[in-house]
Amino acid sequence: MSLLELEIDRTIHPVDIIEHIAAINDWSFERQDADEISISVKGGWSDYHVSFNWMREMESLHLACAFDLKVPDARRGEIKQLISLINEQLWIGHFDIWNKEGVVLFRNSHLLSGGAEVSPQQCEALLRSASESCDLYYQAFQFVVWAGKSAQDALAEVMFETVGEA
Repeated sequence: MSLLELEIDRTIHPVDIIEHIAAINDWSFERQDADEISISVKGGWSDYHVSFNWMREMESLHLACAFDLKVPDARRGEIKQLISLINEQLWIGHFDIWNKEGVVLFRNSHLLSGGAEVSPQQCEALLRSASESCDLYYQAFQFVVWAGKSAQDALAEVMFETVGEA
């Protein structure tokens, strides 16, 4: 139930902007319908599968960014612990797991309530935030799934900063 019953007429559909950005960058993309687009983006560690959805009823542009990592049942508890530790450090967006598929993804939304228009710069920032977050924590997910490390140890290893030159 909305307090204000307004019909918003947007000049540019938010997903049209995403499609334009994908085309300019020569990224592979598929437009499922007017409100959804999937893009393949090369990251630092993996190719990322990014889905943008326009949620008209909430006036929100939702982003979900996944990478190729199937979490086995035996490691899901530790991955959930890692996600919790990572999310404590994030200011924007969050990691999640789709339990049925065992897929880890980064999610974020951009609210455009009241007819606010989205800019290409905001869309690029949303995509950059997802890509940078996935790049930063990708190895931690790999350490937990494939090396059998604990969430705390995996996170400590990827957050290790080198200083100086060798």
